[in-house]
Amino acid sequence: MGNWVENEGLSIFVVLVWLGLNVFLFWWYYLVYDVPPKFFYTRVLLGRALALARAPAACLNFNCMLILLPVCRNLLSFLRGSSACCSTRIRRQLDRNLTFHKMVAWMIALHTAIHTIAHLFNVEWSVQARVEEKGTLAAVLSGLGDKPKESYVNFFRQTIANPIGGLYVAFTYLAGITGVVITLALILIITSSTKTIRRSYFEVFWYTHHLFVIFFIGLVIHGAGRIVRGQTAESLAEHNPEICYKNFTLWGNSEACPIPQFSGNPPMTWKWVVGPMFLYLCERLVRFWRSQQKVVITKVVIHPFKTIELQMMKKGFKMEVGQYIFVKCPAVSKLEWHPFTLTSAPEEDYFSIHVRIVGDWTEGLFNACGCDKQEFQEAWKMPKIAVDGPFGTASEDVFSYETVMLVGAGIGVTPFASVLKSVWYKYCHDATNLKLKKIYFYWLCRDTHAFEWFADLLQSLEAQMQERNNAEFLSYNIYLTGWDETQATHFAVHHEEEKDVITGLKQKTLYGRPNWENEFKTIAGKHPGSRIGVFLCGPEGLADTLNKQSISNSEADPRGVHFIFNKENF
Repeated sequence: MGNWVENEGLSIFVVLVWLGLNVFLFWWYYLVYDVPPKFFYTRVLLGRALALARAPAACLNFNCMLILLPVCRNLLSFLRGSSACCSTRIRRQLDRNLTFHKMVAWMIALHTAIHTIAHLFNVEWSVQARVEEKGTLAAVLSGLGDKPKESYVNFFRQTIANPIGGLYVAFTYLAGITGVVITLALILIITSSTKTIRRSYFEVFWYTHHLFVIFFIGLVIHGAGRIVRGQTAESLAEHNPEICYKNFTLWGNSEACPIPQFSGNPPMTWKWVVGPMFLYLCERLVRFWRSQQKVVITKVVIHPFKTIELQMMKKGFKMEVGQYIFVKCPAVSKLEWHPFTLTSAPEEDYFSIHVRIVGDWTEGLFNACGCDKQEFQEAWKMPKIAVDGPFGTASEDVFSYETVMLVGAGIGVTPFASVLKSVWYKYCHDATNLKLKKIYFYWLCRDTHAFEWFADLLQSLEAQMQERNNAEFLSYNIYLTGWDETQATHFAVHHEEEKDVITGLKQKTLYGRPNWENEFKTIAGKHPGSRIGVFLCGPEGLADTLNKQSISNSEADPRGVHFIFNKENF
């Protein structure tokens, strides 16, 4: 139970608090519009749809206040790097910022659907009440405001029957136009954010996502028309609707029931979102300022498996292991920023990223750097690069543990390149002060070519540890998950050779996938009473497996072994 709390508890607690606040706001504002006499006559016109529209509107304000905060990366990176602000457990929750961002987005979609459907009924009934035959309470209420010294409760002032009247509201009233615009923007943002679109058509996702600017502008001014109206406090003191509604034909002729007066609700959304909007504006200003700082590409290395390495320098650039940056190449796109994990170590005099060529933008970067040409490229011919970051990730906490498991899948090995390089530098400089005493490294890859660019680093680490008589410091297992019978026969013939035929390392490449249950049990047996950090950069399916193994292989006794799961999120 203790490890479940460590790995999931605070996240579950945060989610439950967030869900609880949504439920509370929905119920509170439902009662605000469904019970008090202020909206008695409004409910006569609109029924329960009034409260069903206003309750999700309050939840929308709350969630729209939250949606921008998880993507204020500079703010989160500052908080993450400040031990005074954030404990290790809190920092691990900050690493789940994008997960929370997506959850809030889906909640916004849910409340938007409820709000929109309820208002469709509100508009229909308001239009119908305006053209209804005289003699009913709804008709009398809809007619208020037509004469001097009267204020209206029915926002629809024309006498146009449905469906034309409903379309008139949607496309001529401020609330209607902005409602249509922000709903369409939200639909486009969400549908273009699916995993398929992000991976295959990142540019579509990136450009469409910036419709959030239109969404927030429309959201702020959506309530400026004040179409939701209630009886004023002064009118309530003179006119009790729960009594006077029975004698609506005598309104104005009796001192007990004067004509009721109404006013619209003032817009409130801006009060909820102005703070996060200001923080996000600051975030974009910081990003713009950083984009103007000069970045020099010092070296471009072409690796196998359609991967290039960019080594860069920038004045004042400081990083920690496992961090990531956003990169913009104006020669490819003047607007797009793409995230990449830093593969260099803080101890090196440059910073580097590895870019796998998988889309239009990366293909454009590949060509802009001259990688498609055979001749040597001069440094001055390199394209201009803008860099934003670095930003903190879970891998920064590697040195907080004595024992760690590092699991990389495919190109997901990149953050651990930085970690292993830094370990190597620290070990060479002063191994006695290094808290980290044991690394279990796992790399899962489908193709043999993907191993080549990373093998040199592992060979250096392997040789260094052997020279210092501490070959046990790093245990690594490389798994080839995609292979055929021809390869298997070739590997079997060379199995007895001293070094592996694929990587050149003494540790032989394994085939298939790890038995994670056995791996966790073996490591737990070797390190009783330890807190073992499990770090993954890979797909969600693997993350679920490792998280479950971390929980199930941890002991209930606080003094026992505990696996603490961490996942990279970009």
